[in-house]
Parts: sequence; C-alpha cells; structure tokens
Amino acid sequence: MSAIGRAIWFIESHFGNDITLQEISDVAGLSRYHLSRVFGLVTGHSISSYIRARRLSGAARTLLDQPANILEVALDAGYGSHEAFTRAFRDQFGLTPEAVRKQGHTRNLALLEPIRMDPARLPELEPPRFETLPPMLFAGLQETYPYGGNAAIPSLWQKFNVHFGNIPGQIGNVAYGVCTHIEGEAETFRYMAAVAIGDSSDLPDGFTTLKIPGQRYAVFAHRGHVSGIPATMHQIFGNWMPNSGIQFGNMPDMFERYDERFDPYTGMGLTEIWIPIKE
Repeated sequence: MSAIGRAIWFIESHFGNDITLQEISDVAGLSRYHLSRVFGLVTGHSISSYIRARRLSGAARTLLDQPANILEVALDAGYGSHEAFTRAFRDQFGLTPEAVRKQGHTRNLALLEPIRMDPARLPELEPPRFETLPPMLFAGLQETYPYGGNAAIPSLWQKFNVHFGNIPGQIGNVAYGVCTHIEGEAETFRYMAAVAIGDSSDLPDGFTTLKIPGQRYAVFAHRGHVSGIPATMHQIFGNWMPNSGIQFGNMPDMFERYDERFDPYTGMGLTEIWIPIKE
C-alpha cells in the first residue's frame, strides 16, 4: 500500500475520533510537512478538508437515517455546539442541517465518498533521471487554488498562452507549471504558468516572478493527456519517494515542463515532472 493509501486507510478508520497530523504521518511513513504537500497534490484535498468533508458527509446521512436530534449529530461529528456544526455544514453543502432533514434526501449534496487508491488504475512509473539546474527565474501568471480546485488551472493557461513566445527575456520555447506550497497554509497552493526568463524588465501586466535556487532534481515522464498527471503524481509521491530513501528539496514543490513534445491544443504528449531533492 502506498504512503497516501496508508494515510487514507488510517483516516477512514479513525475520522470519527480526534486524530492528529502526526498520527497520520506516522502511519504513512512521511513527515508531517511532506505528507501535507503530497496528500494535496495526489488527492486534490488537504488532509483537514478531507477529514471535515468525510465527517460532514456521514453526518448528512445520519440526519436522515436516525432520529437523533441535531445536537447529538453535531457532537458525534466532532462539533462542540449546534451553531458550530450548522456553520460548517452550510459552508460544506450550502444548506443547513435542518433544511436537509426537512427535504428528506441528500441528492443535492456533494457528499464525499472515501478516496480509493486502486493500484491497477495507476500508470506504470518510468525510472527517473537526475539533473542539476542552476538558479532559475520564472515569469508568468500565478493564482492561489484550494486543493481540489485544479479544474480551474486550464483557464490560467489559456490566459498565459496569449503571451507565450512574446514575453521579454523568454528563454527557449518551453513552458513551466510551477507548484509552490504556502508556508503555514494547508488548504491552498500557488500555481504559476510560466517561462524561464533572463531578467524581469518589461513584463506584461499581471505577470509575477519567482526565483528558485540551483538544486538537483528527479525528473519523471508523464505520457498521455495532461489530465492524468495526478495519477502519475500519486506514483511519484505515494510510492517512489517513500521507498527511494531520497528526501524532498526546497522550493518549489515541483514543476511541470512542457516542450515541443507536448501539444497544448490537444493536451496530449510528454510532460516532464521535476521534483527538487536533497543531495
């Protein structure tokens, strides 16, 4: 079972009780910091949002299946008051617990089922190559997304592609998707559609820059449609990294590299995934 599979198993076995990130990371075999990064990249959820959604999804079913009053449902879901439960429930589903009980069904709720990491459905991971790069300066369009909000990233690329090839100081005909962890923030991440540049003068409006240090990388190949990258990421972070004896490097978390082997019109081709590692 992969590191993320072990984490999900533990959460699913214990989310009815108070569990800590340390407990989950101990079972997964990753540090708390790395588990937080990897879990979000692989599943599209932060650990806390996954636990919250699973608890509230169970509570939604309990509202219909059992005659308990709403305060009892709230307490069983880990909330200390009716008000706190109602607020969390409404934020998750857009309806109050009372409204769901009154309507008598959950068909209009986006209930979260357990994530199942089926090894048979994951792509075979090619062995990585290793490269050392000097410091790089990226320039592009950057947005902050919640884990699970990856569906909005193609629209960022659509805006960026208008500028691609005409960005002052652009180095080569290569685009990069740069993912960075936000320090102290477990719910969101930053994603930049970018190019490497020589200097940051005369950039288009709305562009931002990011400088990353010179460091060593493990470079993985993702073949096929770009939408399948999360499955390849699961293989990298959930299986290869915990068993490799290699530690993550510094910022960024990773970047995708798109060159002439990738077709941006169809989304098909070869994407390289570069993971910084410690030497």
